[in-house]
Amino acid sequence: MKVLLTGHHGYIGSVTGEVLEASGHSVTGLDTYFYRGCDLEGDGSLPPARELDVRDIGPADFEGYDAVVHLAALSNDPIGALRPELTLQINYEASVAVATAARAAGVSRFVFASSCSMYGGGSGDVPVDETSPQQPLTAYAESKVYTENAVRELADDSFSPIFMRNSTAYGVSDRLRLDVVLNNLAAWAHTTGRIKILSDGTPWRPIVHIRDIAGATAALLEAPRDLVHAEAFNIGSDTENYRVSDLASIVEEETENCVVEYAGSGDPDPRSYRVDFGKFARAFPDFTYEWTARKGARELLDAFARVNLTLEEFESHRFIRLKQLMRLRESGSLDADLRWRIAA
Repeated sequence: MKVLLTGHHGYIGSVTGEVLEASGHSVTGLDTYFYRGCDLEGDGSLPPARELDVRDIGPADFEGYDAVVHLAALSNDPIGALRPELTLQINYEASVAVATAARAAGVSRFVFASSCSMYGGGSGDVPVDETSPQQPLTAYAESKVYTENAVRELADDSFSPIFMRNSTAYGVSDRLRLDVVLNNLAAWAHTTGRIKILSDGTPWRPIVHIRDIAGATAALLEAPRDLVHAEAFNIGSDTENYRVSDLASIVEEETENCVVEYAGSGDPDPRSYRVDFGKFARAFPDFTYEWTARKGARELLDAFARVNLTLEEFESHRFIRLKQLMRLRESGSLDADLRWRIAA
């Protein structure tokens, strides 16, 4: 299958391109390269690519492709809080435009990276599934809800959108992020010997390794149409729902001479949700999630030791997405709308 992968140079995309190519697909990347130079250990193995902002894509950019995997987005809640309207413009309006252009160009399958964050909070300890009420609490989560609803309307006999509601990602990537929960806790442990929790530790988080996300992406690309057409799937494993305090304990156990420190106000985080992953498991009974929080924590800690990650590097723009975007804006490389003024 000939696949266009947007956001191929990002945290998840850097791994997804590799996994899809290993599965036999012909992959072309497309990215605006906000995070060029934000590498853990070199630039990795990337597919052939085009440098383009998803806000500028048209039907001609999709000619000849069988499928699109759309990962490109502003990636988290802190960025969304900076300018919510910009997150909605890029994550929602541009994503719908991408899907519309792909459909016009004859692309038959469109895999959209959505998020379990759309469930928001309020479910308590009861796991939510794909039919549960959506309670987005942030601009990022809202953008995923709006995009799913709009793109689903584009589904027809020749265009099959699929919605991957990914759990919170973790794991080692060439474009590593340290602003996601397990990666962040492991980085605190390695660089300071303290694991900082900024809430009371009680919120639930489903987590999934980026290589398992990539594997699930390949499964959805290759599945029979009637199994996945216009369907949403929670991506993750029932055993990988954790309270933040549980994740901290796992990292603590994998680290010598480390302590857990509640460093914030101690207030509960309203973003708390357990997730039911039965729908994907029933649709793909032969698919196996290879990673667990403990295995991922060990991978992260080993990588940090290998590159001798320091506290200064951990807290720098290289691994914190909001800091990198602010750096590019303050230097004049990006304008207020996150468009390039100066060539990257």
